[in-house]
Amino acid sequence: MSATEAIRVAIIDDDAALVDGLRRIIDGAEGFVCVGAFGSVEEALPALATACPEVLLLDIQLPGVAGDEAIESLRGACPRMEILMLTVFSDRARVFTSICNGANGYLLKSTPPAKLLDAIRSAKAGGSPISPEIARQIIGLFQRTATPQPPVELTQQEQRVLSLLAEGYSYQSAADQMRVSVNTIRNYVRKVYEKLHVHSKSEAVSKALRRGVI
Repeated sequence: MSATEAIRVAIIDDDAALVDGLRRIIDGAEGFVCVGAFGSVEEALPALATACPEVLLLDIQLPGVAGDEAIESLRGACPRMEILMLTVFSDRARVFTSICNGANGYLLKSTPPAKLLDAIRSAKAGGSPISPEIARQIIGLFQRTATPQPPVELTQQEQRVLSLLAEGYSYQSAADQMRVSVNTIRNYVRKVYEKLHVHSKSEAVSKALRRGVI
């Protein structure tokens, strides 16, 4: 894979040792390139439009503007960028805010290098990768904070698609799993959006979790 075809990744984290490790993993892997590493949102914002990362690894706990509160402004600087939150267990109460603000996935900082690279690939392909430990915390958080909502009637196929997307599958990989075409997956997703009254994958997964649909 040429440098121009490599997945462009940026990092925002104030832990210099972690950032150095992440840069080494990304730059040392075929098909990946680190196009920027920043210690704060304020430092990153002016540079993102020029760096044009396809995937951003974003720490939740940052000095100045917190990562979970910066998603909208970061997307404004680079609209097509996928955002993966980097978390530790102490940050789990803030994962809910990240979901509502449109983050694409959630990874533990201890994620092994191979799984980190897989998660970046998945995000680039339209998936929503979530570390299993964080997924359990998210489900528990929604169960504790959920309020009664009118039932949502999804077909078995629609529930299956939504579950796959929540697990980080892209449209293509979900189609492969269900043995249907990508267009069929898109039709299922469109119907899910209509029934849940949402406009994005992260909103659909968030609302489905809150309502116990998946």
